[in-house]
Amino acid sequence: MMPPLTSIVSRLHVKHLRLLIAVHEHGSLLSAAKEVAITQPGASKALQEIEAAFGATLFTRTNRGLAANDLGRCVVRYARMIYTDLGHLRNELEAIQRGDGGRVSVGSIMGAIPLLTDAVSNLMQTHPGMSVEIVEDTSATLLSLLDSGRLDLAICRKTVSKTPDLYESEILQPEELRIIANNESPFAHKDCLTLQDLAQCKWIVYRANMPMRLLLEREFYDRDIRFPANLLETTSPFATLALLRRNPSFVALASTDVASFFARNALVSILPFEFSIRSEPYELVHRQGSPMSIGAKLMKGYLLNTQGQKVD
Repeated sequence: MMPPLTSIVSRLHVKHLRLLIAVHEHGSLLSAAKEVAITQPGASKALQEIEAAFGATLFTRTNRGLAANDLGRCVVRYARMIYTDLGHLRNELEAIQRGDGGRVSVGSIMGAIPLLTDAVSNLMQTHPGMSVEIVEDTSATLLSLLDSGRLDLAICRKTVSKTPDLYESEILQPEELRIIANNESPFAHKDCLTLQDLAQCKWIVYRANMPMRLLLEREFYDRDIRFPANLLETTSPFATLALLRRNPSFVALASTDVASFFARNALVSILPFEFSIRSEPYELVHRQGSPMSIGAKLMKGYLLNTQGQKVD
């Protein structure tokens, strides 16, 4: 039986994490001991302490040395994450001491990436020593990363959560949608298009039950048009762009900001179609009651100022 968390925490040390990673990388206790600057007997004793802390064998001896088993690979994976986080902690403390603001991790749904990159660019101009991590994913995944402390802020929609009261949020801007296509699409140079005109196209869309997909389905339903079958589903803007560039008959749904960015760079054409339904606005979300780091406060300020809002 796996020991309780309190027992593992009381018996595990940071030096154990370094040794675990080194043993996994080298497959040799002697080489691992040299890397972490301890004796081989010391490394052997430390490995025994680690396995005792978890109440399980993590490595098995083979002809080639030590090999992590399933439990060992799991422990090593988390050891790497913890060790990386400690590195981020050190760098952030150092940056705060220099007055650079430290580090911030911010997530965003695809449609808000241009908004986020504008704010990040402005932030880096005034705080060049800042470290910024950007994670792009769905609202549900971003909220999960907020919950686990892997993100400081997220541009998403908290309404997808079953417990939206766990989050504080501020509206950034409404989301407007556009339909985009290859520049050689037969629809690219039309003056006006109806949804019926586009119904037979191959559509690139978000997965089922995601807000943009639901809005598109409702648009078809309200106009009494059958929703297209044989869809291409992706949340990747690069996959969307690559598919459109190779296939003049494809169309895709995108936020106005993303569509405009692609169109400005002559990568796609925005088709002349206006949606009758508006989607939910983007929100800047963080955990209710969680203290915000200096970096997160700076990032929040630049995001809100990008929209002409005043930060408290």
